[in-house]
Amino acid sequence: MEDSQSEHQRMIRRHNREKKELQARIQSMKNSVPRSDKKRRKQMLLDVARLEAEMEQKHQQELEKFQESFPGNLDSVTEDLAKMDLENQPPRPSRAQRRRERRAALARERQERIAEAEMEHLASFRKDEEEKLRAILGAKNLEMKDIPADGHCMYRAIQDQLVFSVTVESLRRRTAEYMQKHVDDFLPFFSDPETGDSYSRDDFLSYCDDIVRSASWGGQLELRALSHILQTPIEVIQANSPAVVIGEEYTKRPLILVYMRYACSLGEHYNSVKPLEAGAVGGAPPRLF
Repeated sequence: MEDSQSEHQRMIRRHNREKKELQARIQSMKNSVPRSDKKRRKQMLLDVARLEAEMEQKHQQELEKFQESFPGNLDSVTEDLAKMDLENQPPRPSRAQRRRERRAALARERQERIAEAEMEHLASFRKDEEEKLRAILGAKNLEMKDIPADGHCMYRAIQDQLVFSVTVESLRRRTAEYMQKHVDDFLPFFSDPETGDSYSRDDFLSYCDDIVRSASWGGQLELRALSHILQTPIEVIQANSPAVVIGEEYTKRPLILVYMRYACSLGEHYNSVKPLEAGAVGGAPPRLF
């Protein structure tokens, strides 16, 4: 009995620890998605609901498995409850409370069905996008090289194609420093993605600080800065639009990134490229010399 009780307590403590770790992960996910980006935040909230549901289901299954392994322990608990004075029992839920609980359960079920439908829709878009990109890259004798979706993907894709050693932290720092030194070149293009309203100079400088301090996504502003820092063109290939070349004034062979709108559950993503096969024409990956 004591062993089963100790194991039960350890399991409950582990469950509490896992819940705290999940909440920390969820907070990190929320911090990484700008509030102005409604599309990413909507998908992020769906992912949060899925993670919480998965953990709740996992913990419930573990509790049920424990109860099956130690049925005697449940019998003793039942006996102890039977001995309790009924006056000490919590009051039965009211009819109104039961209605509220039923409505809440139905709302959760509807939200889960909506999330499932949206995930299926996203999977269809993702498959179509991957097929188009495969064809575009194949014509260049290239294929995608997967980069982790951790908020640093754009910088990691750049890092992957450089012949010299450089850290993501260094790329982020140098990008922020360049943008801070050339505010007037970037500020006219720094605006709210939803409304198009221009941000202030202080907003821009704060944005640059976040490049260094957080795993914030990189975009065309950062790519423009990196093309100047590396003095190299950067070509961004995408499925449904023509390729974008940033830094065309430079003559070196471009670095090539693949922009994917539907690759990740949290939103947009950048991958690197590699030769389609060894020894093929144009088989060497883009490199900075």
